[in-house]
Amino acid sequence: MPSTKSSTEEYSGFTAEERAAMKEHAQEQKKTAARRGASKAEKEAAAEQDVLAKIAEMPEADRVLAERIHEIIKAAAPDLAPRLWYGMPAYARDGKVVCHFQSAEKFKSRYATLGFSDQAALDDGAMWPTAFALKELTAADEQLVSALVKKACA
Repeated sequence: MPSTKSSTEEYSGFTAEERAAMKEHAQEQKKTAARRGASKAEKEAAAEQDVLAKIAEMPEADRVLAERIHEIIKAAAPDLAPRLWYGMPAYARDGKVVCHFQSAEKFKSRYATLGFSDQAALDDGAMWPTAFALKELTAADEQLVSALVKKACA
């Protein structure tokens, strides 16, 4: 049965968190554009500093997870370039995001997530996970993250 609500009643717009993420993305694009004259090494160093600064702003529980995820990804896939993506630490190959860390605070979620984009080579049959909830990282979890990142970059 069709809805009796008008289209304006059905869609209330973006949440404050979504609008903030879009604003962060616009700021990231401006920073990238401002760095156009810099060398590749300078751009990469600045982008990593942006990621580390964003991680440092996170609440302690998310910050600890994000710091460790950053270390794991850098070790497992040194060819991935850290960068911000909608205000989240992300890791890209050839300018395309392969994976990202989303703090629980970002969209008022109950857990942080490690997400993989369609650029990640994680395909396994007709259905596979593209995001993983993180509440803590055990040694086994760290090995799994490392293996997933390596597979994603294969």
